[in-house]
Amino acid sequence: MEITLKGDREFDEIPSLKTKCLRINLNENIYGTFAEIGAGQETVRQFFRSGGASGTIAKAMSAYDKAFSDAIYGIEDDKRYVTEARLRKMLDHEINLVEERLSREEHPNKMFFTYANTVATIDFAKKYKGHGWVGIKYQVDANQDYNEIVLHLRFKETDARLQQETLGILGTNLIYGAFYKYNEPKKILRYLYDHLDKDQIEIDTINFAGPVFKDVDNRLMSLQLVKNGMTDAVMFAPDGNNVLPAKVLYKKNILTLRGSFRPVTKVNMDMYKKSYDMFIKESKVDVDKTQVIFEITLSNLRAEGEIDEQDFMDRAKLLCSLGQTVLISNFQEYYKLVEYFSQYTKARMGLAMGVNNLVDIFDEKYYRHLSGGILEAFGKLFFKDLRVYLYPMQNDDNTVTTSENLKVHPRMKELYKFFKYNGKVVDIADYDESTLKIFSRTVLKMIASGNDEWEAMLPEGVGKLIKEKSLFGCETEQIHLGD
Repeated sequence: MEITLKGDREFDEIPSLKTKCLRINLNENIYGTFAEIGAGQETVRQFFRSGGASGTIAKAMSAYDKAFSDAIYGIEDDKRYVTEARLRKMLDHEINLVEERLSREEHPNKMFFTYANTVATIDFAKKYKGHGWVGIKYQVDANQDYNEIVLHLRFKETDARLQQETLGILGTNLIYGAFYKYNEPKKILRYLYDHLDKDQIEIDTINFAGPVFKDVDNRLMSLQLVKNGMTDAVMFAPDGNNVLPAKVLYKKNILTLRGSFRPVTKVNMDMYKKSYDMFIKESKVDVDKTQVIFEITLSNLRAEGEIDEQDFMDRAKLLCSLGQTVLISNFQEYYKLVEYFSQYTKARMGLAMGVNNLVDIFDEKYYRHLSGGILEAFGKLFFKDLRVYLYPMQNDDNTVTTSENLKVHPRMKELYKFFKYNGKVVDIADYDESTLKIFSRTVLKMIASGNDEWEAMLPEGVGKLIKEKSLFGCETEQIHLGD
């Protein structure tokens, strides 16, 4: 019997890598294959070294040669190898082989699995640190359909050998969590970093699928990645699915709107449409290579205290229903957002914002942590081919504030003039005057008080969606539609 002493506290005891592997190896029903490309066979090595692997590992392979890899899994349309599509082909192919080669009649209790990864480690010049896709397709019951966990990672270490070892640890954590923590998907995310530090690896996309994850919303899982400090930003597409930011942003012209979108209003959509019309007319902007991003910062989600996940989902559903791509970020300052985008594109960028946001950008207090202060931040913000599209603000006395009469701190006045004179700040002139007095907080108060006039302040169809799905606490007697 374990001894406990007065004053002891409960805590999660992290099993060693050997313990994790051994628990899986000693389960006579867990049986499957490992297919690892690009960073050695570091994951399966953990299972071999732990002992008892003969009853668990059907096959371990590494199709390093491109010709062999194509012969096994086929050729991708984009001719690339480190992609989600490639990983999913690997998972499907390998699990089909297990099913073909082992009779269910002879092995009625076997829970089959396939673990796979396709990875590029740091290059010789150490210019690109490397990234990869990792996934598992598996059963937790022999009579049940397969489940899947697929994630994308970015290496932070600058040594190929260290990256290989890190991948082996991550893979072991993923396999163990998939089998023994599937009932707590949020904890699976945290356990991925067992025996790892966050300065070793970044996980920026993850998707769960299958019968044991039927109640999991992958957008909420994305939010957990940012909340847990696993990544600085996550993205999901208009269909609501998580998507790799690099895939969406690569070599694109990017127009971004930051806001609370609680809920999205006519003024938000007017700002978007008018700034977009201006952006695509800029030189070097190809409309076919332009991506619009609606961004919500984590600090914005925390504005009311602890993050309300239901509130987050309400905002996400509305933006997706309008066909928008949504970014959830941990970038409180705009220059960090621009730096993030600069990882993926050198094309022109635009920021659409209101007057208050621009005034905040010129507030020195946000840059005291930088050795170069506000000048360093502005160098990072405007170094790229970036332009701010400013939406006007109507004041209490019905006057309108634009870039021409905007007031910043006296010490920042000349700096502001410099950027204004050089065309880095331009006004959205053709705006809808009727929307200037619409504020999200007003709409929320009307919803709470039962005042039906709020619907007229929102884009077409949004009010109906809020009522049908009871978003933002809206009470309705209508039949609720499924999510």
